[in-house]
Amino acid sequence: MDSFKDHFLIAMPSLDETFFERAVIYICEHDQKGAMGIMVNRPIGVEVEDLLEQMELYLSPEFSFSLDNQVLIGGPVAPERGFVLHTPQKHWINSTEISEETMLTSSRDILAAIGSDKSPEQFIVALGYAGWSKDQLEQEIADNTWLTIKATPELLFNIDHEHLWQMATEELGFDIWQMSSQIGHA
Repeated sequence: MDSFKDHFLIAMPSLDETFFERAVIYICEHDQKGAMGIMVNRPIGVEVEDLLEQMELYLSPEFSFSLDNQVLIGGPVAPERGFVLHTPQKHWINSTEISEETMLTSSRDILAAIGSDKSPEQFIVALGYAGWSKDQLEQEIADNTWLTIKATPELLFNIDHEHLWQMATEELGFDIWQMSSQIGHA
């Protein structure tokens, strides 16, 4: 089995008017049991700073965000659960290394560090995740629901949410709007 861990799933145009319309999902885990990923281009409409204040975690006065740091909808599963995708730091309570450039942490201690000198260099805060049972993701890819590309830190952390789907599709090297959803079917 080929793993799609550390890859992006790019929603095909056929997912128009669904929860995953123009979604870009970063796959954090993919093995024989299934897959788990975080949608990385759908803001909730809440700033990370506001979320931290709601949790009674406060920014250091000298800290300022360099990008538009919105809390994202990570997916439809467990929307009350928070996740932080971030550049590597190994000292968090509940972290998983996804690649040399990316880790996933789901413990509150990293949120307390955001906005301080202990903050990861780059991060994405998301609520919820996308999940697939055994062989489900492979079937969806075979059914032309998703396209895949190897993830890069540039796309993950440095492209604004509004343009990420378009930028990810351009990495494929062709115009996604020219594709038929029937490719590969007899």
